[in-house]
Amino acid sequence: MDNAALASKIKRTMLVQFSFLKGIVAATAVVVLGLGVVQAQEADLRDEAEILERLRDAEPADAHRLEAQLKALWSQSGSASMDLLLRRGQDAIESGDIEAAIDHLTALTDHAPDFAEGWYARATAYYMLDLFGPSVSDLERALALNPNHFEALMGLGVILEEVGRVDLAVQAFEQAASIHPHHDAVIKALERLGPQAGGQSL
Repeated sequence: MDNAALASKIKRTMLVQFSFLKGIVAATAVVVLGLGVVQAQEADLRDEAEILERLRDAEPADAHRLEAQLKALWSQSGSASMDLLLRRGQDAIESGDIEAAIDHLTALTDHAPDFAEGWYARATAYYMLDLFGPSVSDLERALALNPNHFEALMGLGVILEEVGRVDLAVQAFEQAASIHPHHDAVIKALERLGPQAGGQSL
């Protein structure tokens, strides 16, 4: 597969991830409501550390549920107006209006600079326009705020691979896998790039 085809495939993958984000959040709400008494014996769904610990040790069947819980948690800024800006940005990405997405998400990062999900979302929008420099900058900001953001690590790995920094890409994917061992795209990336890994460090 040539670089153009690979880039196109990766962009479609990242867009699909955003397309399903709202569905994931809704599905998580249904799961939470359906747990009933059992939920009382489980980890608090707002306890990020507990969810992350369970995700690292989860069976594949449980990993997707825990991933959805984390994404739902990470998408909550604590402000209804900031959450609305995030949704508008995500909706614009889904509809292909990337310029509008960047406008919404820039407003979000300006008003909520400590909200990691805003930086990650804008990084994705920049990537869709092949603006790798701004995308990497936003991914780094997201990871500074949330070092466990496996999607941001994967996005960083994707860009590093595209620009030929395979060793660094592998390390980014490995860090993502250490957080979410059952992430399908990360596993496939490591399978594809593992034999090319060298000795550089992030």
